[in-house]
Amino acid sequence: MSEDGLPDPATEAFVRHRRLLFTVAYEMLGSAADAEDVLQETWLRWAGVALETVREPRAYLVRIATRQALGRLRTLSRRKEDYVGPWLPEPLLTTPDVAEDVELADSVSMAMMLVLETLAPTERAVFVLREVFGLGYEEIAEAVEKSPAAVRQIAHRARSHVAARRPRGAVTAAETRAALGAFRRALETGDLQGLLDLLAPDVVALSDGGGIKQAMPRPVVGADKVARLLAAGVAAFGPLMTAEPTRVNGHPALLMRIDGEVEMVVAMRIDDGLVTGLYSVRNPQKLTRMEHETPLGR
Repeated sequence: MSEDGLPDPATEAFVRHRRLLFTVAYEMLGSAADAEDVLQETWLRWAGVALETVREPRAYLVRIATRQALGRLRTLSRRKEDYVGPWLPEPLLTTPDVAEDVELADSVSMAMMLVLETLAPTERAVFVLREVFGLGYEEIAEAVEKSPAAVRQIAHRARSHVAARRPRGAVTAAETRAALGAFRRALETGDLQGLLDLLAPDVVALSDGGGIKQAMPRPVVGADKVARLLAAGVAAFGPLMTAEPTRVNGHPALLMRIDGEVEMVVAMRIDDGLVTGLYSVRNPQKLTRMEHETPLGR
């Protein structure tokens, strides 16, 4: 605070761009907890900057956050090597405006976040800054400490990599809600054939328990195996489990509760009208943001 009680310019700029900075860090890391740590580190560095030397606070802050996220991403990669079972991004209960920004919602979807996991750290940073946030190559070059020419090459390589792996064709929120509704009804009634009708033949189910909650230790592939697994899981919990529609990472999802307590989040990837990816997060350390909305923005 300044002497007159108003926010000082450094604080004002940071608060104004906080949502953007969190989103950049989250898209690079897939972890809200780590993204918050990046924001703290960004603030500490920003607070020591002589503002008269900064032409564009937004670009400068993004540069700091990107560098901090890149350093943390390399540490996180080592942590994932020791992770028990499949690793899934930390799901976020998002505000309605995220879904209205189609490009942003697409970029933070569980399916897309898993695609981003297949990029090298610098490729991921370049892709996110260029394709999601629209930064120029010169700005990105400063953030990742590469030449603009190198950044252009990295961006091209990352775009090709993502294009080959991202969901095929646009899926509307209404289509996703319809698929989730049918999925929920099939689970509640134990309708195995109903589940099979929703699943692509090569559907992949991933479950993240983090070694804390019981989960599938490896991906389960194939409609028949996935449907039987889901039916058995529902039978085990019985009427204690409820499934409520919600919005996770900008897309419709299911929030599963047992005796009113959050048990897991289920999100989907849909291609050509069928579920090709089923993502269940059970690790309680990743479900802390399921009771309160997390604002995202560009």
